[in-house]
Amino acid sequence: MSILPLSTVIALSRYRWSIAILATLSGRGARFVEILNRVGLSRDSLSRALEQLMESGWVIRNPGHGHPLRPEYLLTESGEALARVAGSIVRTQNRLEIPVQDLTRWTLPLVHVLADGQNRFSRIERALPEASPRAVSLCLKASASQRLVQRKVLDGFPPTTEYLLAKNGKYLAEALEMF
Repeated sequence: MSILPLSTVIALSRYRWSIAILATLSGRGARFVEILNRVGLSRDSLSRALEQLMESGWVIRNPGHGHPLRPEYLLTESGEALARVAGSIVRTQNRLEIPVQDLTRWTLPLVHVLADGQNRFSRIERALPEASPRAVSLCLKASASQRLVQRKVLDGFPPTTEYLLAKNGKYLAEALEMF
């Protein structure tokens, strides 16, 4: 088993609902309305997320199915591999009682970076160049409140701060492993 590449985790986290949608499509396709009902978001949000998933090459419309106003969506081969990981992430979130909407765009990439052993703010910031320093800071605070990350202040001059994965964060990092 290997952990997903950071670039894939960032792409997967770009839209909040991508993971839930991939998990819903896992193993078989689903119609737009089915996905809408299972994931529970607005039509516009689902449309945008599906467009992004199609642009990434993970989801396609079923070319031989039904009416154009009632499309069915299928996973590509690469999408199927990610859907297994997405299912694992969703199961872990449910077990930890963390709703999908409570994760920020940068939560999973942050967990990935901390799992690699980068634990200082500046290193985390360099590992996530697409994230602004404010986004990293807010994500660290949110992750600490969700008991995914621990903040540790080390004595010394000047004092330094390290961020470590908490027990729940380690579970989430394990969910990022590819089967």
